[in-house]
Amino acid sequence: MLLIPEGFAQHTIDREGEPGRAWLASLPDLADELLHRWQCVRTTDPVVHGMVGLVLPVHRADGTPAMLKISFPHHGNVHEPDAFAAWRGRGAVRLLERDDPRFAMLLERAGESTLAQLPSADEAMAVAGQLARRLAVPAPPALPRLRDRIPEWQEQLPKDAARLGHPLPARTLDAALATLRELGPDQPDTLLHGDLHANNVLRADREPWLAVDPKGWAGDPAYDAYTTLRSRAHDLLTATDVRTALLRRLTIFAEAADCAPERAVRWAQFRATMAAHWGRDNGEPEWMVAAYETMAGLLA
Repeated sequence: MLLIPEGFAQHTIDREGEPGRAWLASLPDLADELLHRWQCVRTTDPVVHGMVGLVLPVHRADGTPAMLKISFPHHGNVHEPDAFAAWRGRGAVRLLERDDPRFAMLLERAGESTLAQLPSADEAMAVAGQLARRLAVPAPPALPRLRDRIPEWQEQLPKDAARLGHPLPARTLDAALATLRELGPDQPDTLLHGDLHANNVLRADREPWLAVDPKGWAGDPAYDAYTTLRSRAHDLLTATDVRTALLRRLTIFAEAADCAPERAVRWAQFRATMAAHWGRDNGEPEWMVAAYETMAGLLA
């Protein structure tokens, strides 16, 4: 019997309401059906989860370890299997089976340690940049393009600022809007991870590091620098010179990813601005919102 982690279940219900509750109730039968169809058996390893997906460690019929992932039907997960299929194991776990209507996949199993556990944040930025370079393959035509979201963001940013009482200096907001105006339309059709934070990069044997949980977007590889930067920011804001530390880490990522450091800085500034607004809007802790605002201001 599948025991669903309590925290995952509560978060799903809080976020999705009755549809989330119904989906959770369907999970044990769905997992059994997929295990049978894909000829897998569960191991004794614990079930793990992210924000919207549950992951069950399994063995395939030939004894090969794998992971059965079932996600709540969520727009952010629609193109996850498409990204895995395009990479074919290049810098990411391999896609072994897929059931798109049920948001389910059978994936290659990687290790348990993550990029978040590397002692050196600079090394983590370099690893993430190298991985971003490997993942930057031509994007399938059906994947959403980041450039198509630019008009929405251009409209949203000033509206959010006004509604929230203009919490950021005008200079910071202007810099974010300039990035959208100047970098937004001109992006390559390369595949992006879209959520390359440190816990989405796992140690592995086939390659030193493999990515999981992609969003599957097409656009500028420099866009992903911010996610890794933010996920390793616990020591960043205590640096003697925070701006220099920010620029150093973004440059490390950009050089490893073979993209222009200026683009990594500008996308990071825009994304920190968006995060600051979102954090205020959604009641994130004040220290976290302050961190986003600091990054947005220093990179402007």
